[in-house]
Amino acid sequence: MRYGISSKALGLLIVLGLGALPGQPSVAQQPLNINAYQLTFEESFDSLDVSAWGERSSRWIAHTPWNGDFGDARFTDPAPGFPFTTDQGILKIEARKEADGTWRSGLLSSVNPKGEGFSQQFGYFEARMKLPPGKGVWPAFWLIGLDRSKYTSEIDVLEYYGRAPYEFSMGFHIWRQSQGGQNSTGGHWQTVQDGILNSEYHTYGVDIQADKTSFYLDRQFIWSFDTPKEFHMPFYPLVNLALGSGWPIDETPNPSILLVDYIHVYQRKPTDAAN
Repeated sequence: MRYGISSKALGLLIVLGLGALPGQPSVAQQPLNINAYQLTFEESFDSLDVSAWGERSSRWIAHTPWNGDFGDARFTDPAPGFPFTTDQGILKIEARKEADGTWRSGLLSSVNPKGEGFSQQFGYFEARMKLPPGKGVWPAFWLIGLDRSKYTSEIDVLEYYGRAPYEFSMGFHIWRQSQGGQNSTGGHWQTVQDGILNSEYHTYGVDIQADKTSFYLDRQFIWSFDTPKEFHMPFYPLVNLALGSGWPIDETPNPSILLVDYIHVYQRKPTDAAN
């Protein structure tokens, strides 16, 4: 995917469970009790503090910190009116086709190439979004482990492929191949009512704890796995509207817009403080 695996191949890995770390989904899980957490990062998009690479010590940068674009749209430096706008507390990330046929779009990362910015070890990471309809769109809310010196840890809270408006995927990757090791990957496809992710806002969240990592849709438990040791580090959030991922974009609506209401991060309160 973002490190050289196509979505088609990745989808097969997820469906078959190949390469997944040990850990079985819990049979019965309660909805997330947000009262047991305290807010540590609040982005409500009343305005947007973003720069291309972290100049001005902005809250967000408009590229992956390692400068690794992916998909069929170029992630673009912020400019007035594109690819990011805010209106009444809603962030719009726009993908559009330019006159020369080039698609451009937007990505936000809370950490810059120097490792500066917001990251957190363990806790609940959540975004509330309305996804764009149409074939070829590939929006995502995801996390990357801060230390990439020995491997790259990635958690995909949401990946959505517009060709299939009745499902989305969640998963994880530990990319070791560049350091001579073997990659690990696993995930889950979640079926939903056809089109509901495009017509309504929903929350997509992951709770990373020392023992379990659990995924939620609208704070309802979906799937979990045993937390690997590679996840015992700070993670930082990214959100983007990419295109393609191995699927055609000739029918992709121009423009396409991802709507983001908020990105919040929480830490668990001490047990005696939770309600």
